[in-house]
Amino acid sequence: MLTTFLLLPLAGAIMAIFLPAERERDARWVALFFTLLAFIVSVIIFVRFDTAAEGYQFVESFEWIAAGEAGFSIQYLVGVDGLSAPMVLLLGLLSLVGVLISWNIDLKPKQYFAWLLFLETAVAGVFISLDLIQFFLFWELELLPMFMLISQWGSGRRLYSATKFLLYTLAGSAFMLLGFLLLGFSAGTFNMAELAASPVTDAIVPMAIVFWAITLAFLVKLPVVPVHTWLPDAHTDAPTAVSVMLAGVLLKMGGYGLLRISLSLMPEQAQEFKVILAGIAGFSVLWGAVITLRQTDLKRLVAYSSVSHMGYVLLGAAAMTDVGLSGAALQMFTHGTITGLLFVMVGAIYDRTHTREIAKMSGLMHQMPLIGIVFVIAGLASLGLPSMSGFVAELTTFLGALQAHPAATIAAIFGVVLSAGYILWTVQRIFHGPRAPEWEHLEDARNWPELVAMGVLVISIMAVGIYPSILTNAVESGIAPIAAIVGAVA
Repeated sequence: MLTTFLLLPLAGAIMAIFLPAERERDARWVALFFTLLAFIVSVIIFVRFDTAAEGYQFVESFEWIAAGEAGFSIQYLVGVDGLSAPMVLLLGLLSLVGVLISWNIDLKPKQYFAWLLFLETAVAGVFISLDLIQFFLFWELELLPMFMLISQWGSGRRLYSATKFLLYTLAGSAFMLLGFLLLGFSAGTFNMAELAASPVTDAIVPMAIVFWAITLAFLVKLPVVPVHTWLPDAHTDAPTAVSVMLAGVLLKMGGYGLLRISLSLMPEQAQEFKVILAGIAGFSVLWGAVITLRQTDLKRLVAYSSVSHMGYVLLGAAAMTDVGLSGAALQMFTHGTITGLLFVMVGAIYDRTHTREIAKMSGLMHQMPLIGIVFVIAGLASLGLPSMSGFVAELTTFLGALQAHPAATIAAIFGVVLSAGYILWTVQRIFHGPRAPEWEHLEDARNWPELVAMGVLVISIMAVGIYPSILTNAVESGIAPIAAIVGAVA
């Protein structure tokens, strides 16, 4: 089933690219069909996931590269647990949303939708891989579609932003590959389950170096201050659908890697450096929020808010308790849907006003009440309003981290106050005020792809906020083994 989820978007990409020139606009229907199928498969995987069972489920494997003198093989090995199953569901949902909000794209639609589908396959490989080398290959594979999508269909300094994204990620990946090789050769296996069962304690270099080499790649992708500067540029110049995918699932690759690899495979080093990680988290939350308050570009504002909110993921991971780790995992899912919706709304506003400058917009609620209401919903969820999914994730993170890292947690809680400030201030400046004559021609959201994209994200935000056990039961089953590993060496 996981291989089906992995290959469906790839099949769609191949079909789209081979459409004849006179039918290239049909690529959107091909993309919709295959992303919808992949989403249905992701729902089946999540629903059929047994929270009472231990270990990975839906495991599929075969020997990919036979054992040589080193004495071990590299495998095609996939599976999911309570940590990765929600990420698979999130990827399926946001990939479908990405196709819907790209419905009217006119520039080279065959190539655009092919790269978008290829991106889904690459990210899926990261979330379901259980072999370190396979994980690394998919981690690198997503760089190609992201670079092409930003550089070819972006705006502004699109080539600069795409190149900056590529260089930052490649720099981190080089250290990650070195760390993976040191772990694999020291243990005689690249199998994540085997490495978690018997963590490596000795390598040809100090394990602290191995830990930071691998963790650095995840911190860049998360991203945290000071390795965050690629993110606002990439978001600002990327197409709307790419911003949704970037904020919704690509950043989660960093948080997922921290939990799956840094903590699970190197628990002693994680415990040793947890205070440093918590300090970075608290600073990122505050710094990201302060910088967000200064933004004049609406898309850049949402981008910097992601820097702040992803700091909660690192804070929960640094707590290394059941509750803190659960909060980190919940924050990854909820931030994906909330910020994904925010970028959908920013794209809808830009399509109509042709500007992202906050100072140039006012009173838009008069012309676009539905877009305004949905933006407000996304904003309130982002600042952690009770009954919405953001509140569940942030509260869980704070409860899990307060005892372990009180100073960093207090800083993060103050970050919530700042986030309320910039969200409410943005809503007031853009949507409220008297009717502006220059915006009289604007139309509200009416076409079905846009409405469906907005609807499914609002439903997911409200559903998790009102009935969080939809998500928490699965997350807790995946977090428990990780908490046991790091707790055993505390």
